[in-house]
Amino acid sequence: MKIPFYKYQGTGNDFVMIDNRTQVLSKNNARVIKELCDRRFGIGGDGLILLEKPEMEGDDFKMLYFNADGNESSMCGNGGRCLVAFAKFLGIINDKAKFTAIDGPHQATISDKDEVSLQMQNVNEIKQMGNSVFLNTGSPHHIIFTRNVPALDVKTEGAAVRYSDEYLTQGGTNVNFVEPQEENVFLVRTYERGVEDETLSCGTGVTAVAIAAYATGKAKSNTVKLIVPGGELSVSFILDGSEYKDVWLTGPAQQVFKGEIVCKP
Repeated sequence: MKIPFYKYQGTGNDFVMIDNRTQVLSKNNARVIKELCDRRFGIGGDGLILLEKPEMEGDDFKMLYFNADGNESSMCGNGGRCLVAFAKFLGIINDKAKFTAIDGPHQATISDKDEVSLQMQNVNEIKQMGNSVFLNTGSPHHIIFTRNVPALDVKTEGAAVRYSDEYLTQGGTNVNFVEPQEENVFLVRTYERGVEDETLSCGTGVTAVAIAAYATGKAKSNTVKLIVPGGELSVSFILDGSEYKDVWLTGPAQQVFKGEIVCKP
């Protein structure tokens, strides 16, 4: 079968995008999805996203996200931002969007310069473990505040945490290594489950880092700048009692190329 596709990236986190409103690709075909994400034998991407017809009243579209291993996964923040840019390209939206993903409803805005702000889910549970923090921002994230992050072997050290006994029964976790740069600015490198390697950026990851940094007193502002290997993102939020609300992830989202690919059904 011949499938039209688009490639998008948000601070180096790249995705295969498919307009699936006419069901050109089965979401149950993990083999094909994995092949499309393969960087040598397919299109290549950290994941694949299907834009589908909305199921919830008031939504503009529905988001289905798959990791590069072909399996449907938890929320992807950069993927959600890229999908908003894709929806604008398709003429589904103008400068605002409402959609539902696996973790629930989202709102977003997009500028003329393809900068997308995505509202993330509220966070009301943060687990501190010494110099590490765990929280869920639509996807689970283990955060380690440490030094000399640029020199770390993120793939090896991240996998050790991802497959540790602590997270094994929970399906694993994403792992973020964080180093303060200046006031309210943090350097972040992320190991992503499903990709099973470091990615150049992780939207739910930097969202988790920003909230964790504020919760532990390492950030003093409710707007935090995150520097990732693929660029820069910002996260803002409001602390209401013990709950982090009105959480927004902001950064660029760009179309890289488009084409058609032939794959076995």
